[in-house]
Amino acid sequence: MAVAAFAFYGSTGVSWWLFAALILAPDVSMLGYLAGRRIGAIAYNAFHILIVPLLLLLFGHLSGHVVAIAVALIWIAHIAIDRALGYGLKLPSGFQDTHLGRIGR
Repeated sequence: MAVAAFAFYGSTGVSWWLFAALILAPDVSMLGYLAGRRIGAIAYNAFHILIVPLLLLLFGHLSGHVVAIAVALIWIAHIAIDRALGYGLKLPSGFQDTHLGRIGR
């Protein structure tokens, strides 16, 4: 999925500087953990589920808004890379506990 997102991003004609600037943006959601494990998991998961960037991608496609398409593809690439590295959606029991298993076993 990440490779496809990279390829489609390249076809948008949007600057790769935007890609570099935003690829880690969803990880800002980890700041939610400052408010506790439950809030942290909710915040992290809100920015690491595919439905939101897929809806943004659909909006961009239907409206012809190339930047919306580009941002959605960056977001999808981020999520795909996270999953490939074993970083799943967080459970409220702690950052290390994900739907893919415990991180750092």
